[in-house]
Amino acid sequence: MSKAIRIHQTGGPEVLSWEDIEVGDPGPGQVRLQQSACGLNYIDVYGRSGMYPVGDLPAVIGMEASGVVESLGEGVAGIAIGDRVAYPMTLGAYAEVRLIDADKLVKIPDSISDETAAAMMLKGLTAHYLLFRTYPVQPGDSILVYAAAGGVGLLLCQWANRLGANVIGCVGSQEKGRLAKENGCHHTILYRDEDIPARVREITAGVGVAAAYDSIGKATFEKSLDSLRPFGVLATYGAASGPVEPFSPQILAGKGSLYVTRPTLATHISTRDLLEEGARRLFDAVESGQVKVCINQTLPLADCAEAHRQLEARETTGSTILKI
Repeated sequence: MSKAIRIHQTGGPEVLSWEDIEVGDPGPGQVRLQQSACGLNYIDVYGRSGMYPVGDLPAVIGMEASGVVESLGEGVAGIAIGDRVAYPMTLGAYAEVRLIDADKLVKIPDSISDETAAAMMLKGLTAHYLLFRTYPVQPGDSILVYAAAGGVGLLLCQWANRLGANVIGCVGSQEKGRLAKENGCHHTILYRDEDIPARVREITAGVGVAAAYDSIGKATFEKSLDSLRPFGVLATYGAASGPVEPFSPQILAGKGSLYVTRPTLATHISTRDLLEEGARRLFDAVESGQVKVCINQTLPLADCAEAHRQLEARETTGSTILKI
């Protein structure tokens, strides 16, 4: 027997239950993984609350973790018992031990700890696809980053700064603004107190931003559109305030022939080549010091409900990991 966080119904943090589960032997193409740490992500909240489906209940939720391979199923190649590995976007991460398809795993470089790997895979690969695929940032571009002091936000700010962008970050407090600026953000906007599009126009001398990376969703959709320059790109990649409501594409014409996309990491790691390319670039950025993974909260996995409460209350900065 081992322990895991499961939900028997959807709802608030109180539905997260620390309980015994049975973990069998790995099947063909699988490994049995003794996990070290889990990452905490907003997608976990979406699964817990019922916004995103998690399959039949009860279900182990969580989408990101690191650990050590305990045993191999038939046909597994390229991974050995004892390898340190990590993965993003595979449901069932909130567990001491789990079975997982081997092709979802990447080996962790020796210079990166299990804790750092657990904190960076989902968020770092999200930053990667946003900056290199969704809108490939060019030197001199102005970009708008929401939740700039959060896990993805701090990575976006650092990486975009290294790419030569003028980084504008939306934050909820002066303290979070200072943290964002310490991590590559050039300008901050206090979204509770300031008019986001007006401040963007002020910062960019009336031009607007080339891209808005918006993890908030419903509450900021129009503000993001109004912050873009002509032909600008809005990547709405999260829904912390709820999903964006249906809209007429005609509004994009009048605002400057804009582009709107709703990307997801699942697509950007849907093949082994895509996963390896993103992981390689992410690991290189971290190992070279271009990007630092900020782990600002650490809790035991058993205290997952408190971690979810803190995340939803916007009390966290950077990454949170759940130790096993």
